[in-house]
Amino acid sequence: MTEPRSVPEPGALVVGVGGSLAGRTSGYEKRLGDMGGVYRDQAAYEALLAELGGDHVVYRVEEHRCAEGPGALTIGTSTLLPGRVGEEFAVTRGHLHAVPDRAELYHCLSGHGLLLLETLDGRSEAYELAPGRAVHVPGHWVHRSVNTGDEPLVTLFCYNTDAGQDYGLIERAGGMKSLVVADGDGWTLRPNPDHRGYPVEVVA
Repeated sequence: MTEPRSVPEPGALVVGVGGSLAGRTSGYEKRLGDMGGVYRDQAAYEALLAELGGDHVVYRVEEHRCAEGPGALTIGTSTLLPGRVGEEFAVTRGHLHAVPDRAELYHCLSGHGLLLLETLDGRSEAYELAPGRAVHVPGHWVHRSVNTGDEPLVTLFCYNTDAGQDYGLIERAGGMKSLVVADGDGWTLRPNPDHRGYPVEVVA
């Protein structure tokens, strides 16, 4: 006789504008000490590290999963605190999904910023985030959140749980192709002279 299939339990969540997620199943924080190699201005990063300490929180993630494997979703919130390292605005580490054709949705709950996106063959896009704005990120796009405001940037995200993340890809490429830097009271995109392109084996 066939064993009855185990059916995951639904999740009832309460999403706070400030990034809280009641009913979460997991979460983590990224601290300043975890962000080595993320920003181009190493001297500015080290000065900020000396000033604020390695335990200073840069961003936090809260998430909920009902199950693992194909068909399951991960739903969560990302709260990226404001700040700058040299001319660059605060960013998340950014990633390409380990299963690269997996898409992701980002919906801004509060704050102001950007979602910076790049393809492995060199296209680059930046979409502004503000309350109510969302970005549907297709598969095969590297993506990173950037806080260009003076308050936390809070986004609600959703992706296939089996997507995984390759967090080392951007570092191996010398950073993303574009930098988001201060420009007067706003921001601008500037080419990153250290960007080497993405590894050939990943593009293939």
